[in-house]
Amino acid sequence: MVVRVFIASSSGFVAIKKKQQDVVRFLEANKIEFEEVDITMSEEQRQWMYKNIPPEKKPAQGNPLPPQIFSGDRYCGDYDSFFEAKESNTVFSFLGLKPRLTSKGLHPKGWLTQRKSAH
Repeated sequence: MVVRVFIASSSGFVAIKKKQQDVVRFLEANKIEFEEVDITMSEEQRQWMYKNIPPEKKPAQGNPLPPQIFSGDRYCGDYDSFFEAKESNTVFSFLGLKPRLTSKGLHPKGWLTQRKSAH
């Protein structure tokens, strides 16, 4: 299942660009496979994104703004939802992924696990 981040490469809004970069940098830094989908280059992709965001997650007026995040065809959320998941260390479950342990013994939340030795 591929994580897809719907972005707008030609957005004139600095805030949108920063939010898009924040999501992409986080995914890259955590080696999470993802695909960027530029809705300014494909009307078909833009319409797919709009159609697949649950009605209760759409703004009262206008269209949902990027970035919008999907895991496969499952809607994960917008930037605010992503940010909340990042702050609470629940990004893997937010994305529908299993947390991973690294070879260095890092816990998925980022802190080192320590073993107590019995003497």
